[in-house]
Amino acid sequence: MTYLGGLGIEVSTLDHPALFTVAESQGLRGEIAGGHTKNLFVKDKKGRHFLVVAEESRAVDLKSLHKVIGAQGRLSFAGGEAMMEMLGVEPGSVTAFGVLNDRDGRVTVVLDEGLLAHDMVNCHPLTNTATTTIATDGLMTFFRSTAHEPLVVRLDGETLEGRD
Repeated sequence: MTYLGGLGIEVSTLDHPALFTVAESQGLRGEIAGGHTKNLFVKDKKGRHFLVVAEESRAVDLKSLHKVIGAQGRLSFAGGEAMMEMLGVEPGSVTAFGVLNDRDGRVTVVLDEGLLAHDMVNCHPLTNTATTTIATDGLMTFFRSTAHEPLVVRLDGETLEGRD
């Protein structure tokens, strides 16, 4: 990913057949070190969009997540048209790196605190036919470089923002 290289962030990318689910990813990847992500692109009742970047094994309760992230009303999945327009990806390829295409700042990144426990994190590089491994601090640098300071939350309900 040229953009990451321009930021001085080193990554490694492994090409593979298209993967659409966490189960498919687990079955194919073997032993890629680091945390593995699952990503949800959701919207609230006011039309605000959120990219939830969670540890792959984390249960994400969409019925209560809105309370944790400050959304208005329950969340629902955003459609493919909004996904392409804001993140530049198609359904099945949602990734943390998609905010690179959100130049208008319409998407709020919600990051699972569990991913911060890993030295490395694995995400699709705007396509589900590869996996890119990036240092966790590199991922944070990437978010900030795109003006998407992530809201770090515990998916059991407590917001970490402002904690020491």
